[in-house]
Amino acid sequence: MALRQSVGDLASTLLSIVRTRLELFSLEASEQKSQLITLLGMAFAMLLFLTLALLVFSIAVALYFWPTDHRYLALCVLALVYGVLGLGLLLTVRHKLLYSPMPFSATVDELRRDLALVERLRDPSSGLHANDRTELP
Repeated sequence: MALRQSVGDLASTLLSIVRTRLELFSLEASEQKSQLITLLGMAFAMLLFLTLALLVFSIAVALYFWPTDHRYLALCVLALVYGVLGLGLLLTVRHKLLYSPMPFSATVDELRRDLALVERLRDPSSGLHANDRTELP
């Protein structure tokens, strides 16, 4: 009877750990989804209004310089400024995509700690027993 109870306790503990990790994952997934939807909506609105502003500005500059001999120079300067701004934004987005923190990092950290604890429990020389509930650093 003691073996059956130990196996039942172990299974209950494992299921509790899995449930906790799945709850953490679902919370992080919900947070990521909410942030993504908000970010996409704001990005769309930003692109719309910046495009409109850029269009009106370009037309105003073109109309201002049209009667002069510098109209083509003004249009080339506008194109150069837009190109530099676009390249700067491209590099910024690339940097954010490459170096932003990994999504679900808390779940991955918890699973890594769980795996380390299981490995320490499997190793007979570590001195840990199944009844020990010490946290790993």
